[in-house]
Amino acid sequence: MYYVHTIKDTINIPPSLFGEDINKAAISILRSKYERTIDKQLGLILALFDVRNISDGFILPGDPSTHHTVTFDILSFNLDVGEIVTGEISELVDFGCFVRLGPIDGLVHMSQITNDFINYDRKSGSFISRNTGKNLKKGDIVYAKVSTISLKNNIKDTKIALTMRPDGLGKAEWLKEPLSKDKKVQGQRQKPHGKPGAKKR
Repeated sequence: MYYVHTIKDTINIPPSLFGEDINKAAISILRSKYERTIDKQLGLILALFDVRNISDGFILPGDPSTHHTVTFDILSFNLDVGEIVTGEISELVDFGCFVRLGPIDGLVHMSQITNDFINYDRKSGSFISRNTGKNLKKGDIVYAKVSTISLKNNIKDTKIALTMRPDGLGKAEWLKEPLSKDKKVQGQRQKPHGKPGAKKR
């Protein structure tokens, strides 16, 4: 979910920063370029640190800036389809709920909350299942699986769809509920039957 990557890039330092310490100037330029941005491969870039190996600058004809190669590390947040995640319910709406996944929220559509039929109760501000009585409200901790990821150029337009329907997912306390009677019977070992017509001695 969280990753550290080492990147080598070239930066342009404008004349307005020539009087600044080169390390501070490089950090300022790199942070404005990378932090809080989304890369298709790296995911959401959260922080930039350990700027190093800044080369001597070179200039290009007609360009007053100096150009430097630099190495640095970034902390990124990235998800894979099928990945199991845990998070807190941050908001409930008519069509589903949002799960806080660190720096971004994922959406669980109401059809993906549970296998049971479920309704949104505006009065209590929770989802309630019809048959099992399961409920889901803001602040609950849940386990979910990433269904789809749509990365855009910014966090606002990026969409992450989650599901809690597979076994072993959902609200934490749901996982502690005992198996139903039918499931227990299926798991029991059946006693062997005697051969047809055999008599006990």
